[in-house]
Amino acid sequence: MTAAEGLPGAGWRRADGPPAQDRERRRRSGGRPPRPGESLVGEAEFTSYYGRPVIKPPVWKTPDVPLYLFLGGAAGTSALLGTMAELTGRPALSRAAHLAAGGGALTSVGFLIHDLGRPARFLNMLRVFKPTSPLSVGSWVLAPFSALATATAGAHLLGRFPRLRLLTGLGAAALGGPMTTYTAALLADTAVPSWHEAHRELPFAFAGSAMAAGGGIAVASSPAEEAGPARQVAVTGALVDLVAMHRIEHGHGLVSEPYRTGRAGRLLQAARACTVTGTALTLAAGRRRVPALLGGALLAAGSVLTRFGVFDAGMASARDPRYTVEPQRARAAERDAAAAGTRS
Repeated sequence: MTAAEGLPGAGWRRADGPPAQDRERRRRSGGRPPRPGESLVGEAEFTSYYGRPVIKPPVWKTPDVPLYLFLGGAAGTSALLGTMAELTGRPALSRAAHLAAGGGALTSVGFLIHDLGRPARFLNMLRVFKPTSPLSVGSWVLAPFSALATATAGAHLLGRFPRLRLLTGLGAAALGGPMTTYTAALLADTAVPSWHEAHRELPFAFAGSAMAAGGGIAVASSPAEEAGPARQVAVTGALVDLVAMHRIEHGHGLVSEPYRTGRAGRLLQAARACTVTGTALTLAAGRRRVPALLGGALLAAGSVLTRFGVFDAGMASARDPRYTVEPQRARAAERDAAAAGTRS
């Protein structure tokens, strides 16, 4: 054996025989020449180098990114609720929802900037608008929304500029819907298996969770006689969230497993318990303040836990090569079976 043949990664060759590859070709062909169209090369197998991740896990920080996901969604729903309340003559609900929207938007941007490391990096994302990039589109949604929501909240605090407040509130409400879902597209557009495979359900889960949180916060912080629309939004969002998350946790085979196991599984179980209990309390509260406060707080807590659970599940699937390799192997087997059926 030569020195080169003994290096790691070099082909093994016995001193008294042919290479292993040649022996395998001869074994498969029975010593005869290959027939036309016959392949003597073994089937390729997906594998991972010493069990290391096949993809590079995102470098996003915890708790910065999960809180950014939660606060942005809750702020989007709150902005919509605040403007609806103002247009329908519910001043207390409008004020509570718009203050939640402004505070959530500012805090969300703060967590994002902290994750990026310095403010200039956030500003750099606004230098180009790229419609095919969820990150670029999301940056251009977040920046004007935060400015409009903050201006509306400031006008409420000052008790002045009602026409300007209505104008900025309408602008924030127009961007409120995209605020609840663009972060789901941002996660699903990555190569992280458990996020990417759930690309159809994640927007519904995030929108429902944001509705539950925004509606719950408004129910808890506004008088019962004006909280009817917020209650309806919270309950509807909670139902959408529960249905979408059930599909994510059970509808994608192996890559759904990280949502049910480990830390992510525990977080999502707690999120489900908070959401179900909060929904029941919100429905039963009526004009009673204590159940309304508890129900709204539990709905917001369920939304926070959902974001942390989804984030942890994706990171777990990125670190374990099994969630990348085995679905690839299954897709290859399906293609082979389809090709064999076509030939037959």
